[in-house]
Amino acid sequence: MARMKAVQVGKPGGNFEVVERAIPEPGRGQVRIKVEACGICHSDALVKEGLWPGLQYPRVPGHEVAGRIDAVGPEVTFWKSGQRVGVGWHGGHDFVCESCRRGDFLLCASGKITGITFDGGYAEYMIAPWEAVAAIPDDLPGDEAAPLLCAGVTTYNSLRNAGARPGDLVAVQGIGGLGHLGIQYARQMGMRTVAIGRGKDKASLAKKLGAHEYIDTSAGAPADALQKLGGAKLILATAPDSKSMSALVDGLAPNGKLLIVGASAEPLTVSPLQLIGGRKSIQGWPSGTAKDSEDTLQFSTLTGVRPMIERYPLEKAAEAYDQMISGRARFRVVLTVA
Repeated sequence: MARMKAVQVGKPGGNFEVVERAIPEPGRGQVRIKVEACGICHSDALVKEGLWPGLQYPRVPGHEVAGRIDAVGPEVTFWKSGQRVGVGWHGGHDFVCESCRRGDFLLCASGKITGITFDGGYAEYMIAPWEAVAAIPDDLPGDEAAPLLCAGVTTYNSLRNAGARPGDLVAVQGIGGLGHLGIQYARQMGMRTVAIGRGKDKASLAKKLGAHEYIDTSAGAPADALQKLGGAKLILATAPDSKSMSALVDGLAPNGKLLIVGASAEPLTVSPLQLIGGRKSIQGWPSGTAKDSEDTLQFSTLTGVRPMIERYPLEKAAEAYDQMISGRARFRVVLTVA
């Protein structure tokens, strides 16, 4: 039986283990992907540390997968062997729950998550449901496509659905793994883009990424700085710091929205009065479906939006994870598999 190399977590809080496994065969409605690259996301800590209820071990993490289909299971008609594809956080849906019946597959009541519900992309091969697969444009390299299937679709999909229009003032809080893409997307969508970070040293990078303005939070209250610019129609909160997010609400324009994509466990501190007077709102947004990922990849190819990445071979997954979780990475870490 043919074998493959994979990196698994054997138990909650365990180390990454490089192991040999049998190459899996796709079942009904599934495809097998020969992995070329897999991004490492902060959410992979859910697997590493056992923070997802009911997660079964051993588990191969990874939900930013780029590769090529090399086998299809029974009843798969949409995909063919040889196609360049990727898989993101959304790992499939049941088609029959209330959300699915309304076409809102991302909020499926029994939705699967790549690298959590089933083994992900820290491996030479992986299996995915056909509906979780997104086509990758031929001129987009796999190692650049991989982070766009999580960080990319999260920022692009949230921005395009937030109600802001070209010319509106849109602020992006954080210039990290999510934020450095959010700034690029906002600029390419025609928004008046403001980057919010800490320290003067980030100003040049923010401008390079496309920001029209940069607000240094160490120089004063960012909400005041936003109001001096006219107030933000939309603030995309990417840095998982609830205190920093809360401090931005007063920077919203009337009818403005604080849109949260950076996951933090700490509560926000916002009073009802801050929201009522200006009819302001706070909303969260997850990633996107496979079709949303395709839209993200196509828009990125069209406009030149690219992630800033650091590459590691599959065998050095533990080192690559440490680079990500420590915050040293600039800005996405990608395992190159083939």
